[in-house]
Amino acid sequence: MANKHNVWMSVSDLMTDLMVIFLFVAIAYITREKKDLTEYVDSKEDLYKKLVNKFADDTTRWQMTIGKNLSLKFNNPTTLFNSGSAEITPEFKSVLDDFIPKYLDILIRDSLRRNINEIRIEGHTDDDGYHGQDPYIANVRLSQERARNVLQYIRNIPAFKDYSIEDQALLNYWFTANGLSYGKALDSNGDYVYESKLPIDKAKSRRVEFRIITTDDKILENFVNKNRTNVKR
Repeated sequence: MANKHNVWMSVSDLMTDLMVIFLFVAIAYITREKKDLTEYVDSKEDLYKKLVNKFADDTTRWQMTIGKNLSLKFNNPTTLFNSGSAEITPEFKSVLDDFIPKYLDILIRDSLRRNINEIRIEGHTDDDGYHGQDPYIANVRLSQERARNVLQYIRNIPAFKDYSIEDQALLNYWFTANGLSYGKALDSNGDYVYESKLPIDKAKSRRVEFRIITTDDKILENFVNKNRTNVKR
């Protein structure tokens, strides 16, 4: 009986030790996840403040809005492109000539450049259709051409060519041109029609956006996915 009692005591001690180890692992995991999430929020907030400060005198005259998600939206469709055309207007070229040097200065010169994973140039359209074509796919083509033409114009701006070969390679790595058709069309309040269920505002929906995607976005995605997995369990 004594030996049996000692065996149960050993098992009990082992279970206690395992529970203590599990507790420390859980605490370490939670602490790490909170630290990663805090760093994600802080880095995005820093970039947002830098963008706001850099373009404080420009947002009104360019009809540009800066989002907390690090997007910069040019909202005046008559300035950007003529209806149904992917050719950049002289007015928008003038805006880009002024905007791009300041924007690239933040991307290249700032210490937060290490947090940047991608710079998306997004073309958006309204839902006007084209005779004999799927209107969504037709607008994918149009929005893609617009985004591509903006990227091409940027690469020919002197400020871009003045950067070193190494910095230009980094910009090539960052920049992408994306045509999103009217999938993210806006209502009169500037909210996504898909979410608000309100009628589309055609003028606001025809726009170009520059969006910074940070490496920390992966941290948030991993954080959310891990917690979803834990909830399912």
